[in-house]
Amino acid sequence: MIEFKNIFFSYGETEVLKDFSLRLPPQGHLALMGPSGCGKTTLLRLLMGLEKPAAGRIENAPYPVAAVFQEDRLLSHKTILENAALADGDTEKAATILEKLGLGVNLHQYPKELSGGMNRRVAIARALCTPSSLLVLDEPFNGLDDETKKQTAALILEEWQGAILMVTHLKEEAELLQAEIRPMNY
Repeated sequence: MIEFKNIFFSYGETEVLKDFSLRLPPQGHLALMGPSGCGKTTLLRLLMGLEKPAAGRIENAPYPVAAVFQEDRLLSHKTILENAALADGDTEKAATILEKLGLGVNLHQYPKELSGGMNRRVAIARALCTPSSLLVLDEPFNGLDDETKKQTAALILEEWQGAILMVTHLKEEAELLQAEIRPMNY
């Protein structure tokens, strides 16, 4: 069980998290919801080790963490197949997931040749190909139409066996991933 215990974090003088605690069961799906600036993305960054808390601790954080950031963060000099297989090099698995995401005919194209929604699905495929027990999703469905959101969420539920921690502003997106909603209001 991943546990945030009494986390404090500030950006300069701006306090973002104050005595924050949270438990995520090993197979749980949890969606953090709240207003902009309340610390949702910061919490994910702390969990991934991209930031360090000023006080408190995070226990049982897995490494590596599979992640979809707010930005797609694809490598422009690699094909979408290479991008999806980046974490473990398994191009067969990456091709299968990309196919299921409707990108099978685009495997050898580069990110700049695809739409924003297509690149978003590549970022999701890369996360699904990352060997981890935790999938972190920060506004994962940005740029996807409603039908593609539903199909992508169904694939995530089909492919992912571990815990999911997501950040979203939309209750409907949390529901697509069968996530318990946890409000963050600071």
